[in-house]
Amino acid sequence: MSYVIQAAGMTDIGLVRKNNEDNFGYDLRHGIFVVCDGMGGQQAGELASKIAVDTVLGYYREAPDTTSDGVPRFQGVSERAAALASAIQLANQAIHEAGAKDVNVAGMGSTIVAVVVEGNQFSIANVGDSRIYLIRKNEVAQLTQDHSLVMEQVRRGLMTLEEAENSRMQNVIVRALGTDDTVEPDLADHELSSEDVLLLCSDGLSRYVNEDRMAQAVQEDSLEQACHELIEAAKAGGSDDNITCLVIRATPPSWKDRFFGRLSPQSGQKSST
Repeated sequence: MSYVIQAAGMTDIGLVRKNNEDNFGYDLRHGIFVVCDGMGGQQAGELASKIAVDTVLGYYREAPDTTSDGVPRFQGVSERAAALASAIQLANQAIHEAGAKDVNVAGMGSTIVAVVVEGNQFSIANVGDSRIYLIRKNEVAQLTQDHSLVMEQVRRGLMTLEEAENSRMQNVIVRALGTDDTVEPDLADHELSSEDVLLLCSDGLSRYVNEDRMAQAVQEDSLEQACHELIEAAKAGGSDDNITCLVIRATPPSWKDRFFGRLSPQSGQKSST
């Protein structure tokens, strides 16, 4: 079954930072959704995250068939996920090359989380510590694993999750776009159910909003209102970073959608830049 996909996104400079290094973008026509958190300071972080978002969206808008034989193979995932990985690798290359050409932004990088939806299936990819959550019937599941120093220690049994959440090293990430000439995103395939919600967010939100509050916010009929509530919850929780969220909802098609064949929007795009 195909679903009607609704989406809304919002980014906020937050309470402490003087500039916003987060970016997000999505294109409903192509079913692609992206959130990035730049690093490198001011101009560099903003530029890196913008390059990442623009490159991934551009890949889908310019490629007529992202599941063609020309897409590199990645073991254990669908061609849809492999295409997403290819887009992210192009973004990595673009950031790396831009940093090499301009000493003022040398070493810049960005996290990325991305979702591509096709029918009742979706694929995800991530690099860094931005996150994707699936909210299904008020149950919240984190679909991504942080590429951070503290979470690597947790996975190796050298640190507890509680210790990681209270560590001063939370912001140290071990994988990012642009810092090397190649990158390997984590990839996975999933199936949508009716009224599923996907939340993509930067760590300025995920570190300060608990899962119960996430589930509560996305119950709003308006996804724009849900984004607003999530950002305000992050601020109330003491977030000292930029805050970005992108919310996606899968709804069953109405009889009008079925009659006119509108199983997905014919147009629609949004970017924070």
